[in-house]
Amino acid sequence: MIPLGPQEECGVFGIFGQDGESGVDAAAHTVLGLHALQHRGQEAAGVVTYDGEHFHSHRALGHVGDSFSSQDVIAKLPGTLAIGHVRYSTTGDTVLRNVQPLFADFEFGGMAVAHNGNLTNAYLTRKQLVRRGCIFQSTSDSENIIHLIATSLYTTVVDRLIDALRQIEGAYSLVAMTQQKLIGVRDPFGVRPLVLGKLGDAHILTSETCALDIIGADFVRDIEPGEIVVIDDKGVRSIKPFAQVASRFCVFEYIYFARPDSVIEGKNVYAIRKAIGAQLARESHVAADMVVPVPDSGVPAAIGYAEESGVPFELGIIRNHYVGRTFIEPGDSIRHLGVRLKHNANAWRLKGKRVVLVDDSIVRGTTSMKIVDMVRRAGAAEVHMRISSPPTTHSCFYGIDTPEREKLLAAHAEVEEIAKRIGVDSLAYISDDGLYQAVSGAARDPKSPRYCDACFTGEYPIRLADREDSTEPRLLSLMQERG
Repeated sequence: MIPLGPQEECGVFGIFGQDGESGVDAAAHTVLGLHALQHRGQEAAGVVTYDGEHFHSHRALGHVGDSFSSQDVIAKLPGTLAIGHVRYSTTGDTVLRNVQPLFADFEFGGMAVAHNGNLTNAYLTRKQLVRRGCIFQSTSDSENIIHLIATSLYTTVVDRLIDALRQIEGAYSLVAMTQQKLIGVRDPFGVRPLVLGKLGDAHILTSETCALDIIGADFVRDIEPGEIVVIDDKGVRSIKPFAQVASRFCVFEYIYFARPDSVIEGKNVYAIRKAIGAQLARESHVAADMVVPVPDSGVPAAIGYAEESGVPFELGIIRNHYVGRTFIEPGDSIRHLGVRLKHNANAWRLKGKRVVLVDDSIVRGTTSMKIVDMVRRAGAAEVHMRISSPPTTHSCFYGIDTPEREKLLAAHAEVEEIAKRIGVDSLAYISDDGLYQAVSGAARDPKSPRYCDACFTGEYPIRLADREDSTEPRLLSLMQERG
């Protein structure tokens, strides 16, 4: 099946509950949290728990509901301390050995780690670790963290983790657990999200606030860039061991990745997407009869566009929400059917109409081309496409699955050429300044941008060490199995 946009790789969840009769069922709450984070990764899921004596784990390929719906599975994951992970595979096959959380027995005891993001010096670090005798069991860059902890000469778990993190570069949010602690970390630039919540006496760390909502937990605060939060029976402790740098949160979280009902940096994602759509209408409105979103990611921006422009919002494309895995191999002969499995034109509503299609991005252009063709075949008189992000001209190396730059349509084609290629009467993207205005209320400062927008600008805030230094592209490709 053809992906309908860029794919995020991971969501993380961790809970530290109290022992006793009032203690939480950590596994059940973690599974519910992972359900809420399913949009961040659909290929695999895993949970590790600790019951005071033993660690327990269950990892499986597929959706959370497919792997954790049985009460028998939950019953085999006892304890009031747990972490979980949902994963989207990038390069290579999704195999069980890459499913997180990763677990290892150290001299200080067991430890599990779940990671969201991508390490940009993973390959170079891995080579050094292999030379030191480390034996890797996966192709995930997250395993580097495990080995760096194992080989650290520091004594305490937290000091070992800090030592490990000082040797890695990249974008990451992670949760880790030992017998006594739940630990959360964001990289110094704060590219990937991580929040702290509370449910009664239990503390929670997770990628998005929607995972708190599903279990009835309260949002406490965002974990700050470069912050390590340590939770144990003494409470919550904050450590900031890294040199402070200007934060660069991923702006695409607001455009596409985060769930619309989540709150990030004090901003409701749904409200931000509506504001982006309104700004898009102010910048590039065209005479039309209806505004139609490409569901589901284009819906909030399309609502904002419609409200600002005064053009009616219509569901001109209907999404089938019950599409799972297909037995059909996506060969060239039937590849064009991929879009129809998920979307169908509402021909009765589209016939004879001038349509503004609103979507979040154009990556390769293949999906946009098929969506536009579907709308035209349904009888639309005109099709104008409006995109709620600037042109995607560069690959992401911080945890988002985007193609190599030569496969990005906007990297080598101007807007007019893209419009012709995908078959629309007109095409417009939101401007860089317009995006920043909608998200933060101020235009983009070219000298000090507030967000990571490298996929639009090519300005990478974190050094791409592997790509700069690697002489073995094939092995580097393997190491781009993101966490």
